Amino acid sequence: MATITLDKVRKVYGGSVEAVKGVSIDIADGEFIVLVGPSGCGKSTLLRMMAGLEEITTGDIKIGDRVVNNVDPADRDIAMVFQNYALYPHMSVYNNLAYGLKNRGMAKDEIDRRVKEAARILEIGDYLERKPRALSGGQRQRVAMGRAIVREPAAFLFDEPLSNLDAKLRVQMRVEIKRLQRSLGTTSVYVTHDQLEAMTLADRLVVLNGGNIEQIGAPIDVYDKPASTFVASFIGSPAMNLLKVKADGNGLALATGTGLKGANAKGRDAYTIGIRPEHLEVVTAPGEGEGLHLEASVNVLEPVGAESYLYSSFADGGDEILVRVSSHARHEPGEKLYLRAAPENVHYFDAETGRRID
Repeated sequence: MATITLDKVRKVYGGSVEAVKGVSIDIADGEFIVLVGPSGCGKSTLLRMMAGLEEITTGDIKIGDRVVNNVDPADRDIAMVFQNYALYPHMSVYNNLAYGLKNRGMAKDEIDRRVKEAARILEIGDYLERKPRALSGGQRQRVAMGRAIVREPAAFLFDEPLSNLDAKLRVQMRVEIKRLQRSLGTTSVYVTHDQLEAMTLADRLVVLNGGNIEQIGAPIDVYDKPASTFVASFIGSPAMNLLKVKADGNGLALATGTGLKGANAKGRDAYTIGIRPEHLEVVTAPGEGEGLHLEASVNVLEPVGAESYLYSSFADGGDEILVRVSSHARHEPGEKLYLRAAPENVHYFDAETGRRID
């Protein structure tokens, strides 16, 4: 196991396209870090630089105490799990697991021990003589992870390994990966664009946007206190409601009209406020209870099983608002809603920069 340190790492393509803009991250020994963000944010480029598959333009990457900028991928003591499994189709599962070790000249008895131990951990011992074509998608992904495990590396790097699996199998494999990393205690860096996957796996999230870090923190901290409107809209499903508001003589009002009461102006003329759908309560009368109050009308009720979502709009147009309600709640299109959010569940962001205001 090892620490991984990124110090002001940049990646520029063609002399002008800056994909990664001076990123610095300290990853502790045994920590599970997830790089999350939309397509093109730089997360896969960062991972490939750690692996040695992309050259670093400026900055340093250290694995343990060693700067690895100019170290070949094979000599970095890392193992990578790819999105497409990258298995040898003509080899059995056993030989897929053993191939890299054979190339390193490892003793046959040690290879056999490592392969069988990895097969035991991943519960693929019954498939060692099969070819990849005789395996399901989940079994192939286990073999791909097994090939990384037998290396006994200082760090695992995962490049969107679950994106080719169906929804049910993704949930199962998330649990498997988390359990595996906990039992092995190996430093791990995982790349995904799926924020639910990121939230469930990570010890810490690194939220990336446009080649920059927007926020680093434990998943629940990032969810509870997003550092920017980007993080607020990206982390959480469904996303946080973001409403543009302006100061008036009574506090704050919606920038596009009326219907907001109970929010405090904090010495500025304009804000974006954020409220998560689960933090909005439907009340029976306007102004009922302490907190921020909104009035809207129902557009669509969307049942999703254990809960339902109310897509609503304000009478004066502008921003829409989403409310999470019980699956047993009954609301008709056009129905007027009186909504309340407790003061501690209202987030304030700078209207121009999008950064959080505490």
